[in-house]
Amino acid sequence: MALSKLLLRRPYTFVVLALLILIAGPLAALRTPVDIFPDIRIPVIAVIWQYTGLQPDQMAGRMTTQFQRALTTTVNDIEHIEANSYTGLSITKVFFQPNVDIRIANAQVTAVSQTLLKQMPPNATPPLILNYNASTVPIIQLALSGQGMTEQQLADTGLNVVRTPLVTIPGAAIPFPYAARSGRCRSTLIRPQCNRAACPETMSPLRSPTRIS
Repeated sequence: MALSKLLLRRPYTFVVLALLILIAGPLAALRTPVDIFPDIRIPVIAVIWQYTGLQPDQMAGRMTTQFQRALTTTVNDIEHIEANSYTGLSITKVFFQPNVDIRIANAQVTAVSQTLLKQMPPNATPPLILNYNASTVPIIQLALSGQGMTEQQLADTGLNVVRTPLVTIPGAAIPFPYAARSGRCRSTLIRPQCNRAACPETMSPLRSPTRIS
């Protein structure tokens, strides 16, 4: 009721306000910055463990689970952890709070990774540790092909010729070329003949990498 009385007493004031809204609205919409990939300040550290021949269930039990337990006791400001285990590969993503000091977090993750090497399976290698944030997404995928070139030559071209100029772009993260092999891979199917009493509980000895000449 009071607003209606004020509107009747000062009609020109509300007309001017309406015109200002009509003009300022489209201008504000046109000048508002737009980003296809907004900056989401959720720092993430990805830790990649590799162990050739280890099946996903053993990869999760012998490497991934131990690493996650160690993270929760030695690394500060963890928001949550995601982990996936594959054949010979374990990927653990550690999501941190937005106000975390990523330098300290990276040092803590690296330290606990080196400490756990003694508890990992024999001959386990240190993991690959990558830093990024939740808004980091791949924007281009480049494939190389060459008639008469070997896979090793294509890998060398991608690493030394194509990748080198791209790493100078600000903010760009360029991985190593993959899917290029220096030789051919051969797979062998082994069927052990053993009864229930003599057969071992696990086939881990048979999963050891074998080089066939």
